[in-house]
Amino acid sequence: MYEATYRLMLEDTTEQIRDNERRAFDKAIELLQSAQLAGRGSRQSVEALLFVNRLWTLLLEDLSDSGNGLPDSLKARLISIGIWVLRRTEEIRDGSEDDFSALIEISDAIRKGLGRH
Repeated sequence: MYEATYRLMLEDTTEQIRDNERRAFDKAIELLQSAQLAGRGSRQSVEALLFVNRLWTLLLEDLSDSGNGLPDSLKARLISIGIWVLRRTEEIRDGSEDDFSALIEISDAIRKGLGRH
């Protein structure tokens, strides 16, 4: 009886975490789309890049934690994506890149992937 209750609590907790992650990516996409319209160097751009940078920094910390239960191959792919995202945000920030569309596409793909679990 207790084991079943515990399993349900874990499932609920996992679903809440996934929901929070989906909402974070929804926010990232919203900010990035606004930044794309306003252009690099705009207030919207600064806000979007800061948010995306913080989001992926947190995700990378979680992915590298030994307690993270994702399969190693998936963690490795997500870490690789995260490193790319952080590089791209820096490229936009320093002016060597000005297109937000790849960040939007990656964020959307990750958000959709979170919906499958």
